[in-house]
Amino acid sequence: MTTNFQRDAGPIGYGLMGLTWRADPPSQAESFDLMNTALSCGANFWNGGEFYGTPERNSLHLVAEYFTKYPENASKVLLSIKGGLKPGTQIPDGTEAGLRRSVDECNRVLAGTKKVDIFACARVDTNVPIEDVVTVLGQLVQEGKIGGIGLSEVKAETIRRAHQIHPITVVEVELSLWTTDILRNGIAQTCAELGIPIVAYAPLSRGALTGDFPTKNEDLAPHRRAFPKFQDDVLQANRRLSEQVEKLAREKGCKPSQVAIAWIKGLSGKNGLGSITPIPGAERVEWVRENCQEITLSEAEMLRLQEILDRNQIIGERYMGPLAALSEI
Repeated sequence: MTTNFQRDAGPIGYGLMGLTWRADPPSQAESFDLMNTALSCGANFWNGGEFYGTPERNSLHLVAEYFTKYPENASKVLLSIKGGLKPGTQIPDGTEAGLRRSVDECNRVLAGTKKVDIFACARVDTNVPIEDVVTVLGQLVQEGKIGGIGLSEVKAETIRRAHQIHPITVVEVELSLWTTDILRNGIAQTCAELGIPIVAYAPLSRGALTGDFPTKNEDLAPHRRAFPKFQDDVLQANRRLSEQVEKLAREKGCKPSQVAIAWIKGLSGKNGLGSITPIPGAERVEWVRENCQEITLSEAEMLRLQEILDRNQIIGERYMGPLAALSEI
C-alpha cells in the first residue's frame, strides 16, 4: 500500500477535528452527513488525529463507524492521521516503540474498514533525531501498515533531513490570510523544491475569516479563547484584515471564507510555490458546500489581497504555552 497524494487527492480537503474534539461535537448521524457531503463535493482528503478527542473516542472511531456503514466509500477517501503522542497527552513520542504503538492503535481502531493512507507525527520529538523517526515510519510503509509519511509543524531543515531518508508524502502546516509564516520562513519554498505537497490547516484561521466572528474574546467558543491572536488587546486590530476580505467578498458576490480558501488555492503552483491544499473543517453541511465551491480569484484580486496583507499586520503568536513550545515553526 503506497499513497500518491497529488494523483489521489481532490482540490480541497476536509478537517475532521471538530467532529470529535469539541465540548459538544456533532452526533454520529450529523457527522456522517458532513462526511458524505464533503466526499460528494470532491473533498476526499480527510485529515484526522489519534488525539482528536480521547483514547476512547477520536477521529479513528468515527471514521471506522463511517466506513462500516459506507464500505463502498473507503477506496474513495485519502485518509491522513496524526499521532505519535503519548496516549492521552500532547507529549511527542518519536521512539520506535511509541511510533509502532500509535500506528498499531490506529489500525486496531479502524479494524480493517480503512487503512491509514498517510501517517504523521503531530509534533517533532526533540529527543529523537528526525532521521530515526522517518526510518521507523519507512519500515511501517514497507510493512503495509501505513501508505505514506507526513510531517506536521516542522521547519525547512527538518523537511530536508526527513526527505533524505524516505520520500515525504505531504507536509501539514498552518496557512491562512491571518497566518502567512510559511511563505517567509523557507518552508513553502523547500516543499516546492523537493516536490512535496503542502496541506494547509486552519485556512480560515479558526473562524476569523468566515465573516461571522465575534469582536470580543469572551464571546468566542471556549476552544478558541486561548489563542494569542484572539485576545482582546489584539483582536480588534486583527479584525481589520478580515473586514477588508469581507469587503472583497461582497463585491465578488461570495463568502469571505470562500475568498480565504481561494487565496490559498491561488498560491498553489505560482511564484515558485508548489502544490497547496487547504483542509477547512466545518460542522454544518452548508459550510462544507461553501468551502468546496470553486471560486477563482483574478490576478488583480490576488494582488489586492497581498496589498491588504501588507497594510494589516496580524498581531499575536499562533499558539501559547505547551503547544507553542512543541512547534518548530
